Amino acid sequence: MDSEENKKIRFGDYAREVQTNHTQISYNNLSAPAGKPRPKTIALRPIDVYRLVQPYVSVRFLEQIYGLMPLALYLVFFQVFLLRQPIVDSSVISAGLFAVIVGLMFFMEGIKQGLMPFGETIGNTLPKKVSLSVVLFIAFLLGIGVTFAEPAIGALKAAGSLVAVEKAPYLFAMLNQYSGALVLLVGIGVGLAAVLGTMRFIYGWSLKPYIYLSLIPTLLLTVYIMLNDDLSPILGLAWDSGAVTTGPVTVPLVLALGIGIASAAGKGNQSLSGFGIVTLASIFPILAVMLLGVFLYFTITPEEIIAIANSGNTGIIKEAWYEMTPGEEIALGLRAIIPLVIFLLIVMKLILKVKIQHAGTITYGIVLAVLGMIVFNIGLTYGLAKLGGQSGSLIPAAFYTITTTDGVMIEALYPYFAGLSLAILFAWALGFGATLAEPALNALGITVENLTQGVFKKKTLMYSVSFGVGSGIAIGIVKIIFDIPLGYLLIPSYLIAIVLTYLSDETFVNIAWDSAGVTTGPVTVPLVLAMGLGFGDAVKAIEGFGILSMASIGPIIAVLATGLWTQRKRGVKE
Repeated sequence: MDSEENKKIRFGDYAREVQTNHTQISYNNLSAPAGKPRPKTIALRPIDVYRLVQPYVSVRFLEQIYGLMPLALYLVFFQVFLLRQPIVDSSVISAGLFAVIVGLMFFMEGIKQGLMPFGETIGNTLPKKVSLSVVLFIAFLLGIGVTFAEPAIGALKAAGSLVAVEKAPYLFAMLNQYSGALVLLVGIGVGLAAVLGTMRFIYGWSLKPYIYLSLIPTLLLTVYIMLNDDLSPILGLAWDSGAVTTGPVTVPLVLALGIGIASAAGKGNQSLSGFGIVTLASIFPILAVMLLGVFLYFTITPEEIIAIANSGNTGIIKEAWYEMTPGEEIALGLRAIIPLVIFLLIVMKLILKVKIQHAGTITYGIVLAVLGMIVFNIGLTYGLAKLGGQSGSLIPAAFYTITTTDGVMIEALYPYFAGLSLAILFAWALGFGATLAEPALNALGITVENLTQGVFKKKTLMYSVSFGVGSGIAIGIVKIIFDIPLGYLLIPSYLIAIVLTYLSDETFVNIAWDSAGVTTGPVTVPLVLAMGLGFGDAVKAIEGFGILSMASIGPIIAVLATGLWTQRKRGVKE
């Protein structure tokens, strides 16, 4: 019986050879040799086109449905049956969710067909034609470019509309007046991660020193910011930005480049190729965002930020982040993909001077990626973010009297302790279910089981990661409810992770630290981010960031602990 993977046949394979009814259709050698009659042109009926495309589309479409619909239905069920509140603008949200599914289907296929070949070709060809310094410089620029193309980065920028400038002026400034600089610095962080990750691939260096050397300054800066009343609100944004960067564009493209370079150089530990770069791409942006906050602190006062905000010169201030027009969404999609494609073309044509193979397929992929990004952004704005923000703003009603955006007061629906427990359990189940549904986690589980020769089972990894993410999101909700400084949660958690890292085998370290990357997909990030911000606004918190950062450290600790338990269990048996 064919595996599910074998059923996922590319559209190009269909175009070359497909059997419809009893007719074999071939698109090769359509021009007849001289002196021979030209083959009769075969016309495709609409039913033939449907049969040609249907298996391909259904597989890709179902992939996105499996990832999104359980989350959406869970939010709807919780809001309608447990919170007893109707879904406002349900038709608009439904259309938005459908757009998210279609957009992601196009976008992911576009990345695979249009951009991944660039990364693989550049990675395999660069070391043969240019020096290592040029290779690393291109990896750095690619890291910046892919950050702008990440679907979830728009959700991070749009979140600025929900921040009150009087409560958190520096956070407001970073998300509004300096949003471009914010994304650029996040991109620089990813670019540095691509450089160091590529060097690690080439020389086979251990991941542990990277973790220690990058986390120590990050945690020290976290302590400094946490103790500064003006800067402390930016901590959640900084740590959440690390989760946003490891999405469906950054990870495959940068990995394709790095692994291609390592393969061409003939060096590195091939069994661990690909692991580690996601970790660095998560940590470096955190450090970059915190440095931006410190820079603003020494160059502009809170009073000046408030004055600029009140004057209206803030760039992207809106009453709610789902009010962006379709025209703006189209422009955002074009700005995200096209500059990255131009950069890759320049590298291919001017630096490598190689002919682009299968130009038609690549062009098709790029068009799909741009179209998918545009449709996804529209769906994010009108569906996913709207549903997450709406549900998040109503969850506190389980234990807390709230006032909706329409001015309606809702009394606490349950006794305080029962309602509080329900809200925390809701957050945990959301994180657990969302992570378990991630296709990337299933793929990681198969890789890990093969890498560890069956010692670390796929199911064990999937449940460990999902439990860690669920626990992290639940702790993030507790942080918002009780206004706990994020540093009090992050610093002890990462210290525990460092200790577990020191005690763990290199293989499990690579697996654990990269496992956080699979939890931050283009669906999970906007949904959790919108939910957290809506929740924070409902309970009058200064900001609702920090949930994603806790959702990232949770699986790291869970997988490291599970790995140590697995090693111990194997040692006892031996």
